[in-house]
Amino acid sequence: MAEAERIIGTPDTPDAAGDGRERPAADQERKREQAPERPRGKRRVAVLFAVAVFAYLLDLGSKMIVVAKLEHHEPIEIIGDWLRFAAIRNAGAAFGFGEAFTIIFTVIAAAVIVVIARLARKLRSLPWAIALGLLLGGALGNLTDRIFRAPGVFEGAVVDFIAPKHFAVFNLADSAIVCGGILIVILSFRGLDPDGTVHKD
Repeated sequence: MAEAERIIGTPDTPDAAGDGRERPAADQERKREQAPERPRGKRRVAVLFAVAVFAYLLDLGSKMIVVAKLEHHEPIEIIGDWLRFAAIRNAGAAFGFGEAFTIIFTVIAAAVIVVIARLARKLRSLPWAIALGLLLGGALGNLTDRIFRAPGVFEGAVVDFIAPKHFAVFNLADSAIVCGGILIVILSFRGLDPDGTVHKD
């Protein structure tokens, strides 16, 4: 009889840890719920970096074309005088603000990138992945200009070229940053956190 119980097992068989106690059903249920979290988190991080790479390459490519074809040339009218492409070098922040604080804006952009990279570890929300990807791609785009363009490292002027009438000239990196920021505000108002949980104030 003892041999049969050893082979078949009984309902109160000790767990694998050998402590003589039966594993609570709640622990098993929790493990089943947490099992898909890591793969889902990896997918969200992949979306974040895919959006960031797309935004970064789009910004970088547009600036290369502008510098090669438009700088030192007359502006190109896209929609009459309401929207033009006009190449300028901007030492300030987005939309030309704060030109006397180039190094400060460079440090801020680098800090934003670090914060986003750290936040990615607990990312479980697709909308947040898209928003943070836009912010990351835009920050990297303008940071690349500040590091590699004249007049010097960390003091470089950003290439702007989208010139609406009665508005500051900006670039695609600025657009990505603004769109990502707006999306984050909307998600925050709706109570959606980066880890996918929803809270109500």
